[in-house]
Parts: sequence; structure tokens; C-alpha cells
Amino acid sequence: MNASLENEFWKKKPLEAFTPVEWEAVCDGCSKCCLFKLKQEDGSTVQFTNVVCRYMDQQTCRCTDYPNRHQNVPDCVFLTPGLARKADWLPSTCAYRLLAQGKDLPWWHPLKTGDPLSTKKAGASVYGKVVSETEVDEDDLEDMVVDWFD
Repeated sequence: MNASLENEFWKKKPLEAFTPVEWEAVCDGCSKCCLFKLKQEDGSTVQFTNVVCRYMDQQTCRCTDYPNRHQNVPDCVFLTPGLARKADWLPSTCAYRLLAQGKDLPWWHPLKTGDPLSTKKAGASVYGKVVSETEVDEDDLEDMVVDWFD
């Protein structure tokens, strides 16, 4: 864990008060936000595929160009406290969503375990379950819908 982080800071202040370092540390590295999503035309349902952004490193489940992610992929989610409170498509295990709902982090979260690989080890990430968008024709995305997302 980052030595500059106060112990259990996420229990002591609201999301809006997190420093940039704290905000980034809350990400558990599941990479479910990097999955391609299909939205019904009426907007009522979001389906998740097992296809991830070309910039996602499938071994580490981290973006290979994180500082430039919004320039590289304009649709890349820019998560804010407000979005964490209202985005019903975020996984139920998303640390930002959990904290926005007043809940604690899961037992396997790196901030609790001190192990940056604990999300992967617990099977809570997309590790080993996805393919890159570079390997899939966009017209085939409907065939890539998964039910293991949440």
C-alpha cells in the first residue's frame, strides 16, 4: 500500500474529499469498466461483453496508457463521485460504487489486503476472461455478451 495513504481513509471522508492519490488507490483493478457495453436502443438495459479496450493489459488488468486514456478513447469513462453514485452499470463490487452507497470495500480489495494482486487472486477481475477489441469484429459484439459480469 502507498505509504502516503492514511489508514482506512475511505471510511473517514466522502468521495469528493479524496485526494487524487486516494481516488486512484480506491480502484481495485478489476477492469470491468474497460469491458465493451451494449445498450438497448431504449436505454433500459446495458449488456456487457467479454471484449476490452485495446489499451488494457490483459495480464495486469491495467490501462497501458492511463494518462492519455481519454484522448485515446473518447468514450473511456471519466469516473467522478457523482457518476459513482448514479451509474447503475458499474459492477456491484466496484469500490467507487460501494463507497458512494456508504458500504465498505470487499475483503479482497488491495487497500485491505496490502496486495496489489488481491483482486486478481480473488477472481474479481476480468483476468483470463476477455479478448481485446483488436481481435473482434465490431459486428460480432452481440455474440460476445457475457453473464459473469456481476
